[in-house]
Amino acid sequence: MPPSFPQYVTEKITGPLPDPPGLNCLKQGLGPKHPVVFVPGIVTGGLELWEGHQCADGLFRKRLWGGIFGELYKRPSCWLQHMSLDNITGLDPPGIRVRPVSGLVAADYFAPGYFVWAVLIANFARVGYEEKNMYMAAYDWRLSFQNTQVRDQALSRLKSNIELMVEINGGEKAVIVPHSMGVLYFLHFMKWVEAPAPMGGGGGPDWCAKHIKAVMNIGGPLLGAPKALAGLFSAEAKDIAFARGLAPGVLDSDVFNIQTLQHLMRMSRTWDSTMSMIPKGGETIWGGLDWSPEEGYFPNNTRKNKTSVSSQNESNSEARNTNYGRFISFGRDAAELHSSQIKRIDFRDAEKGKNSANSTCREVWTEYHDMGSGGIKAIAEYKTYTANDLVDLLEFVAPKMMKRGNTHFSHGLADDLDDPKYAHYKYWSNPLETKLPNAPEMEIYSMYGVGIPTERAYVYKLTPATECYIPFQIDNTAGDTDPSVCLKDGVYTVDGDETVPTLSAGFMCAKGWRGKTRFNPSGIKTYVREYAHNPPSNLLEGRGTESGAHVDILGNFQLIEDIIRVAAGEQLGGDKVSTDIFKWAEKINLKL
Repeated sequence: MPPSFPQYVTEKITGPLPDPPGLNCLKQGLGPKHPVVFVPGIVTGGLELWEGHQCADGLFRKRLWGGIFGELYKRPSCWLQHMSLDNITGLDPPGIRVRPVSGLVAADYFAPGYFVWAVLIANFARVGYEEKNMYMAAYDWRLSFQNTQVRDQALSRLKSNIELMVEINGGEKAVIVPHSMGVLYFLHFMKWVEAPAPMGGGGGPDWCAKHIKAVMNIGGPLLGAPKALAGLFSAEAKDIAFARGLAPGVLDSDVFNIQTLQHLMRMSRTWDSTMSMIPKGGETIWGGLDWSPEEGYFPNNTRKNKTSVSSQNESNSEARNTNYGRFISFGRDAAELHSSQIKRIDFRDAEKGKNSANSTCREVWTEYHDMGSGGIKAIAEYKTYTANDLVDLLEFVAPKMMKRGNTHFSHGLADDLDDPKYAHYKYWSNPLETKLPNAPEMEIYSMYGVGIPTERAYVYKLTPATECYIPFQIDNTAGDTDPSVCLKDGVYTVDGDETVPTLSAGFMCAKGWRGKTRFNPSGIKTYVREYAHNPPSNLLEGRGTESGAHVDILGNFQLIEDIIRVAAGEQLGGDKVSTDIFKWAEKINLKL
């Protein structure tokens, strides 16, 4: 079949395809100016085996993550063992070394046919970029950010590569393009590179000003992601709750004895990086029991009916409210009743009791097996959890995981950023507890998709006690036919890119860093760029050229063109928004 045949068929059905953004920029005379560094996020970077146990014979330098995932199906227990980190150190278990794949191939495709950075790289190549001015900052995304330096010197290598690229490209500063958790990783790097050794990279207080032109954050969970919270709490999120509704019991331990989610929880809770995405800033940012910045939000498809729906709700005394500030609620009443009508019993000092499950469930051991029925009951009796409760909740249900996590990450809100304690690396990836570098000529962009229902809060229920079970589960029977309530399969949604809510991706550039603030003392220019999701109209269009979804946005033609323009030395012309991000930001009473 001629290579042009699929495109010929597609164009016959859908009409002529638009020019790729790289070709469009080339026609306008744009070419390479600033070197470009891509910083991948969680999950998308390939990992390969360098040393393993006997069950992994024949897999030396074969991909355990990314690629065809063949070993997942051939030897799942061995794969889980090698993908897990040590529960105490958060580093390699004895006798196992899994390392990140290097080069542009590290994150161009997640699996055959499923692109991540490949479309972006190909379009940069169209305007003349190559490996001398284009670099993939691969790292082991399972590790805490500081441990990528401790084990692999990943931060030092990133520093050296940026310095080299600036030097061989005539002194032109670099444009950094992080995606997803890579946004937090690079925020950590900007503090690390200027901090004195041995904790930091010793680059001095003007390193970022000398080497970075712009940071173009894509889909960054700067203030955290509720989806990460649900994953740590019960190893599930909206997709799992939906799957349970279609096939009840299949994912649970009492059917086929698979214990799928237990194995996933045991593995993922060793990945310290996931704790970087616990929602930050407490109730000041995310709202409390009876308010949230997004209150009154209506999905795009009901926005035209907003007036009529609002008037109906005002006249209906039994109208249900959406309290987005309640991240986790046990039962729908706890999610929706006024706080004065909810009786909460504090869980923090509860007796956990004893549980013998750990002796029979060693292969799928999770810290829930140490809680006992008393601890499980105490969590449910607290009824509903706001952002102020989240760290305490996770410390109660997973103390060993959080002991590691609290060493490397913090999720608070600083009163005094000049306090010496904030010189510690645990604060560097929290934009509310650290200052941006002194680089007034630098630019920071928040670029993210909008128009897709995105997880914000959850209705939970207790699960029946079975052997080796996870005691809490999203209640997939909780839903609402009223489109203004935004509740389906036990998950409340708001606007976002399907993974990161708009509030988390956009707030810092919309307000927290806007102008000279205590978080941005040098007044680095910040911009918000939203990309409205427009799904493909048919299967022939693949994942679409106008997608706003969290990963698919890396193939969004407009986003790619915007990044190329900045790399080529042009200006984008300010903000481009379609949501209420600036209104939501104004509701947040944050001292600037």
